[in-house]
Amino acid sequence: MSGSSDPIVDSYSSIRVCSAQISSIWEDPEKTLEKAEGFIAHAATCDAQLICFPEQFLTGWDPLSGKNVQALNGSIITRLQTCAKTNRIAVIGSLREVASPYPKNTLVAIGNDGKILSTYSKIHLFSPANEDKHFLPGTRPGIFSLGPLTCGLAICYDLRFPALFRIYAKKRVQVVFVPAAWPASRIRHWELFIQARAAENQMYVVGVNTTGTTPVDRYSGVSIAADPHGTIISRANEAEQLLFLELNPAEVTAARLALPVENDHKDALYYSLDKQT
Repeated sequence: MSGSSDPIVDSYSSIRVCSAQISSIWEDPEKTLEKAEGFIAHAATCDAQLICFPEQFLTGWDPLSGKNVQALNGSIITRLQTCAKTNRIAVIGSLREVASPYPKNTLVAIGNDGKILSTYSKIHLFSPANEDKHFLPGTRPGIFSLGPLTCGLAICYDLRFPALFRIYAKKRVQVVFVPAAWPASRIRHWELFIQARAAENQMYVVGVNTTGTTPVDRYSGVSIAADPHGTIISRANEAEQLLFLELNPAEVTAARLALPVENDHKDALYYSLDKQT
């Protein structure tokens, strides 16, 4: 991230976070957890305050799978909570959460004390692969604090729907973490949407993608983050890796003050136009 002499920008210290671009051990959450624990410990020793994993990283994303479904108090999240507390680092991970009649594709943000800070279930299910026929959609945003940062949660396909990110912006969210299983065949859209959502909402957007080949698709990594101006500030290649970046909440404040786009939204008019026949 570029430096700044702006007193607004300099008024807060940056928060170091880590994107964990890893491949899953297919449908084996226990072995994947063992693998993830090493990444978590390493991120903590590098002074990251949070580590974020890809979508359904413990099993691999499968829009049709009903395997390895657990409640939030099951062994998967409990073990992540223990790991977060032991290493004193916040963790964002996801699972197939028990629900009826279908599971939910759910993100869990865990604090460095092991307590759950927020949960978010994927609102926009990927209908081209029939995810909407095998999972229940979420109905609410996920927001939590990481020191001075106000954070939001989204998952993969959500990137194509600006309304969700607009809601986060209205709630003064400064960074949205987006774990994903975004296929190599559409990686250009991944980059495009991350930059667009960041620029139009004047926030950081941190996309954490998986890599490797699964029975569902091929993934090429390219985890990236964009700053409040839509500029890419970190980028991974295809390899498994930890990607560290500094997020400064004052950068968001400065961007929103310099170009107060929020003041010019016309929400009442948009609603009226949408209702017109």
